Amino acid sequence: MSVVSHVGAFMRTQVEGAGSSIALLLRSGTALVAVPKRIRFILDQMFVVGVRPLPVTLFVAVFAGMILSLQTGIELRNTGTHTVIGNIIALSMCREMGPFITGVILAATVGSRMAAELGTMTVSEEITALEVMSIDPVRFLVMPRIVGLAIMCPILTVFANAVGILGGSIIAEVHLDISFAFYMNSVQESLTEQTGMFPKDVWVGIIKAIVFGIAIAVVGCSAGLRASGGALGVGQAVQSAVRNSILLIIVLGYIITWFFFYFLI
Repeated sequence: MSVVSHVGAFMRTQVEGAGSSIALLLRSGTALVAVPKRIRFILDQMFVVGVRPLPVTLFVAVFAGMILSLQTGIELRNTGTHTVIGNIIALSMCREMGPFITGVILAATVGSRMAAELGTMTVSEEITALEVMSIDPVRFLVMPRIVGLAIMCPILTVFANAVGILGGSIIAEVHLDISFAFYMNSVQESLTEQTGMFPKDVWVGIIKAIVFGIAIAVVGCSAGLRASGGALGVGQAVQSAVRNSILLIIVLGYIITWFFFYFLI
């Protein structure tokens, strides 16, 4: 019975957290009418969540592209088809790797930061003080963070895609004897199918990044607002925010890929 009770308590906590996050997302959606009044704070959040994580994102992306090119190129060279490495790297980075890498990095850096900030404000009763002054914490604190991350996550993803493709070109030229010009021609050919303003695979990755950004911000803010128990509670909120954000990125990434490539494209 002790095991059953612990499992039940864990499941109840997870369901309550999911319900709280969904409710926070809906409340943030209704708070979008206040965007013009909070534009300065949104710009501050865009700098914090977009500019500061940029070096780490680019560093990870370039090595991800190099690793992907090296591992895939070695196997393709054994079959004599290594000349298509540019196509593979471009599609992999734009569809999956770019949004995923960016999302995980932002979950670890920005999501944890949001959970820590709001968690500290919650346990120190600053959130309660805002409510006493008739200031909506969702409109004042949460909505700008969600908007800022939803804008900057796809921008970082585009940079990650470009840097990852360039990293793959280095390996292709050094280890696979594929010239940079030939590699970039392959990349261009693989991304030529247009759907709207951008190539199909690029805009699907951008949509993923927008969804990832919203999910990370909502989960981080929700965990912070539900924190309790002092410093220990803040630490647990940060841990929960990072863990749940990464799990959501994996699940949502699969769902979006399945939806677009099996139903709309």
